[in-house]
Amino acid sequence: MDKASIKDVDVKGKRALVRVDFNVPLDEKSGGIIDDSRIRAALPTIKYLMDKSAKTILASHLGRPDGKVVETMRMAPVAKRLSSLLGREVGTAKDCVGPEAEEAAARLKDGDVLLLENLRFHTEEEANGPAFAEALAKVADLFVDDAFGTAHRKHASIVGVTKYLPSVAGLLMERELTMLRGLLENPQHPFCALLGGAKISDKVTLVRSIMSKIDLVLIGGGMAATFLRGKGLSVGQSLVEEDRVGTASQIMKEAESRNVRLLLPPDVVVADKTSPDAMPQVVPSDGVPSNMKIVDIGPKSISVFQEQLKGCKTVFWNGPMGIYEIPKFAQGTKALATTLAGLKATTVIGGGSTADIVTELGLQDKMSFVSTGGGASLSFLSGEKLPGVEALMDRKAARAR
Repeated sequence: MDKASIKDVDVKGKRALVRVDFNVPLDEKSGGIIDDSRIRAALPTIKYLMDKSAKTILASHLGRPDGKVVETMRMAPVAKRLSSLLGREVGTAKDCVGPEAEEAAARLKDGDVLLLENLRFHTEEEANGPAFAEALAKVADLFVDDAFGTAHRKHASIVGVTKYLPSVAGLLMERELTMLRGLLENPQHPFCALLGGAKISDKVTLVRSIMSKIDLVLIGGGMAATFLRGKGLSVGQSLVEEDRVGTASQIMKEAESRNVRLLLPPDVVVADKTSPDAMPQVVPSDGVPSNMKIVDIGPKSISVFQEQLKGCKTVFWNGPMGIYEIPKFAQGTKALATTLAGLKATTVIGGGSTADIVTELGLQDKMSFVSTGGGASLSFLSGEKLPGVEALMDRKAARAR
């Protein structure tokens, strides 16, 4: 990685402002944390700083408070869980900027950890307000970005603060970039992109960007309906991005011209409604009833996709194969997740809902890498520059300081 990381600078005794992604799901009734994966993902960076006698000041957003203080979106539950994971108390501040945050940071001793209040309680965070970014930088001597999941955002705590502090990547950010860059620069073949989710529009740039690097594309999820329509097939009441049907046809032609196999589901699960009490049935992909919608890939599709995956050395997966939230429509997703977990291959999970699914199934440790950034990983693999990465110091510059 050509960007500097915390391993390239001296952090001893320094106040390190660490942007983490602690936007964890909370139980609406109890307010407790449902899944602490994002907190655990940041532990290597936090522990590294603690071991190196830095003063660690963590900053994150939580939920969508829209610039207002929302009591149910305070960072206290996160601080409590992090304290438990670290085996020591993590301090909190009543705000992320201003006198209270500065005083809390000033009280830190080497090895201490402080969690600032929700960044998005301030509208200036998402607006990348320069005054807010400068105020945030006041608490620290060094900025560490360990929030890959937000690296595609131009927010004050991601980009703005780098104008006021020397800025480097955390260990999670570094690993994310190394793993994803490896897919682009040095993948083992055969290399498969397993793509699902609702919309083709989310992944058009990705597919075209990696087309020269992959050998196989397997298409499932809601986006399969747009591809099937692109082949001239009727898909009943399925969600179709009408303005992308032509794009789907072009992608299939591009794949053929490059000798990339692009496989659509030969059969699908359909239902007349997307609810738990629906009565699903399996039909060929060219036989979707006019009053039905596609809700999952069918058993033949599962078998075909599994067989193709077993021959691969590298797999990138983003997007469920069906409406995963409804158990009846989750069979395709579960089957392929289990298949990936058993492969002797490099398996990279593209963050977002796909990462959540793998975690829910308890398969995260059986994958080579589970990205913490859905949108960020897609943007990176699509060849886009991530603002949060571009803003960091180059390694040579950091070592010359």
